[in-house]
Amino acid sequence: MKKVQDHYFKKAKKEGFAARSVYKLEEADKKYHLLKKGHKVLDIGCQPGSWTQYAAKIVGPGGLVVGVDIQKGNKPIQAGGAKIKILCGDIQQEETLKMVNSINDAYDVVLSDMAPSTTGSKWADQQQSLALARNAFDVAQQFLKAGGSFYCKVFEGEDFKHYYDEVRQFFATTKIVKPKSSRKESREVFVLGMGYIKQ
Repeated sequence: MKKVQDHYFKKAKKEGFAARSVYKLEEADKKYHLLKKGHKVLDIGCQPGSWTQYAAKIVGPGGLVVGVDIQKGNKPIQAGGAKIKILCGDIQQEETLKMVNSINDAYDVVLSDMAPSTTGSKWADQQQSLALARNAFDVAQQFLKAGGSFYCKVFEGEDFKHYYDEVRQFFATTKIVKPKSSRKESREVFVLGMGYIKQ
C-alpha cells in the first residue's frame, strides 16, 4: 500500500513511533484497556515495531514484550523500560514457536498485525489475510493465559463472519474494532477477544 503522509503518519514521526499503525493499537487499548503494567505480551508480525514500542511503554519495567516477524528489523526497539525480545522467524513454523516458548510459556496479551503481500485481487488478499488471522488465533490458543486478550488484524470479506464466530467461542467478550486511524479505503478490521476461556 502506498505510503500516505497523513495526520497519523506525521503524528507517529513526531512521537517517535516506527509507523502510523501504532494508533490502531493505542485506540483499542485506551478504550478497552488490553495492556496493563507488568503484562507479558506476544506481538506477531511486529515489524517495523510500533506496536512493540507502544506495548513496552504501557507494560513498563516489570513487563515483557516478545515480537516475532519474518522480516528482520532495522534497529533494536527501545521503549518504556520493559524487557523486549525480537525474534526473526515464521510464527507458522514449530522452530519459531519453540523460541517464543523458551522466552515465556504464557502471555497476557497476543497481538497480530500480520498482513499478506497484496495481489490486487480482493478475494485472494482476503483469503490470505484470513489464513494469517487463523494462524494468529492458533498461536493465541497455545500461549494465552486464562482471562487474557487477543487483538488481530483481518480483512473483511467472504468467510470473515465464520472466523469471528470461531474466535468468540473462546472469549467472555468479543468485538469488531475499526480504528479511526485505519485508512478509509482499507478493508482491515481488528477482532478483539477479552477474557480468554481455556478449553
